[in-house]
Amino acid sequence: MSQLGADHHSRGLERDPSDMVQLLTPEGERVEHPDFSWHGTEDDLRRMYRDMVIARRYDLEGTALQRHGELGLWPPLQGQEAAQVGASHALNDRDYIFPTYREHAVALHRGVDPADMLALWRGTTMGVWDTKGTGFFQYGIVIGSQTLHATGYAMGMQLDGMVGNPDPDHNGAVLAFHGDGASSQGDVNEAYVFAASYNSPVVFFCQNNQWAISEPISRQTRIPLYQRAQGFGFPGIRVDGNDVLAVNAVTAWAMERARQGQGPAFIEAFTYRMGAHTTSDDPSKYRLAEETEHWRLKDPIERLRVHLTRNGLIDDDWLHALEQEADEFGASVRAACHGLTNPDLEQIFAQTYADITPPLVAQRAEHVAWVSSFEGGK
Repeated sequence: MSQLGADHHSRGLERDPSDMVQLLTPEGERVEHPDFSWHGTEDDLRRMYRDMVIARRYDLEGTALQRHGELGLWPPLQGQEAAQVGASHALNDRDYIFPTYREHAVALHRGVDPADMLALWRGTTMGVWDTKGTGFFQYGIVIGSQTLHATGYAMGMQLDGMVGNPDPDHNGAVLAFHGDGASSQGDVNEAYVFAASYNSPVVFFCQNNQWAISEPISRQTRIPLYQRAQGFGFPGIRVDGNDVLAVNAVTAWAMERARQGQGPAFIEAFTYRMGAHTTSDDPSKYRLAEETEHWRLKDPIERLRVHLTRNGLIDDDWLHALEQEADEFGASVRAACHGLTNPDLEQIFAQTYADITPPLVAQRAEHVAWVSSFEGGK
């Protein structure tokens, strides 16, 4: 990118911030918003802070494991912890999540085994966690494809009578994550059309981290992304994606609206990807260090920490205990990765095809015989 283009992008990072929901400033001060407020408890604040810290540690471990050759690839989430934790804390047990490939914090909060996620990036499985028990579906590796799956699942929930019941304990909805780059994909826009046409209980949660790999958001859209929702016929809200309180409040509103049968909504969480798109990417090739530093001052974890300490909700002992927990968690993540075993190559047939036809049986037998011809048979 040219110096002129980079400067232009940097100046446009926060166009018209007045249209963005914010309840906690970068300095850790609580502020009011005319339409949204946060009604959680002090324990809720501490839990969300803890979840953000643990998610960042998991992310750092994943990056380090890839650099050591233990993982084939890793998509970092650093900087997007508030968007993911705030959203996941707004869900109930009857809600379902369709992620991209970066929602590690959401997966952890929903109870997905960290080792199962590592196995996907190590290549020892194609994704094996309990999607029904966790409500967290497999990572959507193909950009934007998960939004169509999410919309279809939401339509199924409608048909199953899981939406609009008088008893709120019988209602659920779908939260579909995607990025700003995915908003340019045909699949995503088709999902918007279907969701609007069928009034489906799905909330599209766009983590606008400013970069679609090396393409800035200014090349993706001429207007703020949340304003696109109006053209499809459902509400769009822009929220400060580094403000966990605002994200939680807006997501809670959108999900409850969907559960009640009022249809889809679009949330643009305005945040920033601090690291690389994946570990195969080098962001220094296309963005300026001063831009990253600009956003580092808005670190979502530091923002909440300042608020908690300033108001006497946590102290040094509490933070030290959390640091110890993170260290122990990091050690367990490394051990879990090293303990992953290579799959039997014969499983490729079982995991790829629902019905094994006679030609496939023959191919499998030929494959097994060929592998067995080597010493050790592996």
